Amino acid sequence: MVVLTVLSIALMVVDARFDALKPLRAQLGLLVAPLYSAAEMPVRAWQMAAELTTSRAQLIAENERLRAEALLTQRKLQKLATLTEQNVRLRELLNSSSLVDERVLVSELIGVDPNPFTQRILIDKGEVDGVFLGQPVLDATGLMGQVVEVLPHSARVLLITDASHSLPVQINRNGLRALAAGTGRNEWLELRFVGDTADVREGDIVVSSGLGQRFPAGYPVGRVHSVIRHPAQSFAEVRVTPSAQLNRSRYLLLVFSPESGYGDVLPALELLPDDAPDAAEDVESAADAEAEEAGNAD
Repeated sequence: MVVLTVLSIALMVVDARFDALKPLRAQLGLLVAPLYSAAEMPVRAWQMAAELTTSRAQLIAENERLRAEALLTQRKLQKLATLTEQNVRLRELLNSSSLVDERVLVSELIGVDPNPFTQRILIDKGEVDGVFLGQPVLDATGLMGQVVEVLPHSARVLLITDASHSLPVQINRNGLRALAAGTGRNEWLELRFVGDTADVREGDIVVSSGLGQRFPAGYPVGRVHSVIRHPAQSFAEVRVTPSAQLNRSRYLLLVFSPESGYGDVLPALELLPDDAPDAAEDVESAADAEAEEAGNAD
């Protein structure tokens, strides 16, 4: 027991201070990947059995509900397409840079780090799929985090709520820039270095600013939950509720954008994420505000 304890401590020290164990970690990740698939087999079998036993009436009701949701989503996409084209024309009139379409790759969450002091997840896409360090990850409603470790067939993602993570953001209403830092909890982020007199209100939408050259600009990060101003302090205490469903989303999107780099291998799958209704309404509001502002400038 003593020998194993000393050996474990020595391995942890070597892993934390040196890069000698990274090849070994990659090989172990290759060996452990089938175990994740085997561990999910009971869950998948249960889901298949539940689907087979679903009554015909429930299937018909669910089909009607999905049709209604599909119609609503198509309407929102049509409106967003119109606003996007209008936004492109306004940018051309203002001699702004042209927009570049971003490639995304769908991945699935297969594990959660059990350490209560860190916010990390494991996804089923890795180096063979073109995943690279620092790659942005988002779900259907907002930014979730970035890739911090790449294995052959999987990758670890650091969530934006981790205490060691921060990203540059801006208030969508007025363009005020700030730094969104994780708190170690899924419930909120903190906007740091926001002046006590800054124009920040509850309900403001917070989006990525793209200034860190890591996350693409314009993706929703969260919504301001509370603003506490202390007379004796220079900075306000601003809490933000994340837009992404950090503890619920199972299917995620890996973003390949010019800001973050494309990596060595491009994925073959190219999709556009289906935003949730709330996120779509937020994007519509943002596009309307930008179009109105550009029209006033003209």
